[in-house]
Amino acid sequence: MPLREMSIESIVVGGGPVASLVVLRTSDGDGPALQLPIRIGSVEATAISMGVTPRPGSRPMTHDLLGSAIKELGGRCASVRVMAVQGTTFFAQLDLERADGEHVFVDARPSDALAVAVRLGVPIYADEQVLETAALPDFRGVEKDEEAHELEEFHNFVEGLSPEDFNVAPGEKDAE
Repeated sequence: MPLREMSIESIVVGGGPVASLVVLRTSDGDGPALQLPIRIGSVEATAISMGVTPRPGSRPMTHDLLGSAIKELGGRCASVRVMAVQGTTFFAQLDLERADGEHVFVDARPSDALAVAVRLGVPIYADEQVLETAALPDFRGVEKDEEAHELEEFHNFVEGLSPEDFNVAPGEKDAE
């Protein structure tokens, strides 16, 4: 199962009829940039946000507790992985490395895995099959490519101009 590295592009903390959402973006440069939107609860979105921008002096949250427990037991979280999607439900894992170097994969909700990842500063991955099923093109990348293409066309046009293209025959006036 090939994995692609992801980063958190945005977190939307919704309320009422507005759904909460975390958007992951491919960050490995392998292939076209993709966005992976994952619908999550508003409490979970807040937990991820609090890990991205920690508040000094705040009490530890559940995800902080989990990170501390892993560390105190002599292990470490090596990465988190979004491993599967069924309909609109995503499945994730924590890749935990024990003190003896053995890796143990623990099933988790993507929101919990991401909250742990941002607190511990570990890489986030998504299975290529998940991306093929649920990812969207990064439209900003498409827009940048289109702008670059238009600039290239304009550059080629300007480069192809000759002084004769600007000569106006005597007696001719602008069409204003």
